[in-house]
Amino acid sequence: MESSNTDKEEEYRVRKLEISDNSKGFVELLQQLTVCHPVSEQEFHKRFQEISLYGDDHVICVIEDENLGKIIATGSVFVEKKFLRNCGKVGHIEDVVVDSKARGMQLGMKIIEFLTDHAQSMGCYKVILDCSLENKAFYEKCGYKQKEVQMVKYFI
Repeated sequence: MESSNTDKEEEYRVRKLEISDNSKGFVELLQQLTVCHPVSEQEFHKRFQEISLYGDDHVICVIEDENLGKIIATGSVFVEKKFLRNCGKVGHIEDVVVDSKARGMQLGMKIIEFLTDHAQSMGCYKVILDCSLENKAFYEKCGYKQKEVQMVKYFI
């Protein structure tokens, strides 16, 4: 019997990035989101170790298609410690992407739910993210709402 998309949705679980995920197409997946040049094994290991030093204040999560041994979704959240709001904390969600061949299976929603829950469990009073207008409806389905305007200044 052929498995349905619903069965597949249930088999995919969100977990934290592991150092072995470099060989499972993690960086290639990020290239579907934005400019992301190839990263050597050494560069990946160094950056992985740097991020690991932040512990639960910077979490990258992934979903792996274990049948293919391939990372098919990812996102990250980092916790900013502030003086505002009684020395409160804010979660920042970044780099959310689902492989183009795996879209429509609610994997993006699973990633956002994981990251949002993590920010809340860390005591954040809010979690924020930036997105394109074309992705606005998706984030609204995840419980987010538009607030204010994003500004950026690139250095490269």
